[in-house]
Amino acid sequence: MAGHQVEDLRGFNPIFYFSQAVGAAIVVLVSIWTIHHRGGFTWRSNPGLEFNWHPLLMTIGLVYLGGNVNLIYRSLRNYGKKGLKLSHACLHGVILILVLFGLVAAFDSHNFAVPPKPNLYTLHSWIGLLTVILYCSQYVVGFISFMYPGIADALRGVLMPYHVFCGVSIFIMSSCAVLTGLLEKAIFTLSKDYASSGEGFLMNFIGLLVILYTILIGYLLHKPSYKRYPRPEDGVLLAGGLD
Repeated sequence: MAGHQVEDLRGFNPIFYFSQAVGAAIVVLVSIWTIHHRGGFTWRSNPGLEFNWHPLLMTIGLVYLGGNVNLIYRSLRNYGKKGLKLSHACLHGVILILVLFGLVAAFDSHNFAVPPKPNLYTLHSWIGLLTVILYCSQYVVGFISFMYPGIADALRGVLMPYHVFCGVSIFIMSSCAVLTGLLEKAIFTLSKDYASSGEGFLMNFIGLLVILYTILIGYLLHKPSYKRYPRPEDGVLLAGGLD
């Protein structure tokens, strides 16, 4: 196909694998931070430790997997369209489960604390809640629009650019939520020790890696020559799709 001829994947694999290394490093460092510096994990028996699920699950779900789910049509470009659509939807489902458990952990850590702590009064909480609301809305609309067989292809073609734009926007918002959350936690828990604390340095470093990961994923998504074009076995693939 003519469109397929303009694919130019030079540089894609090194950048993609580097992004995966950065993403994995973020997950590992957040795990080290929450286990070594924050005391590990429990559920409602200890609200303070239950909170530690929140940064870990949100980072794995919305940032690491969130970047990969946006890239799936490019990183797995040689798979058929049907398999890619199903993988895309299933991975979003996994992310949604992680996000919901992460939200429960955050609210529980406030509501079951003694005395209870107020909810949703910081910029981080506002960004985070808005991101989750948009993510859930995007998932529902996307599932109905692109997985339900009764939707006309013409309507899907109209919706697809907005679906792609919203997906990338939510990923960027997720990174912003993580960055503001790290800063908020550092200020609240470390206070005057922030400047000289090894934990503070680790949190700052995680933040820098989140920025780097977001830039790398953004570049892979933005570069036109990395776009996945239709394969003959795909049948009709919507122009401008999640690829």
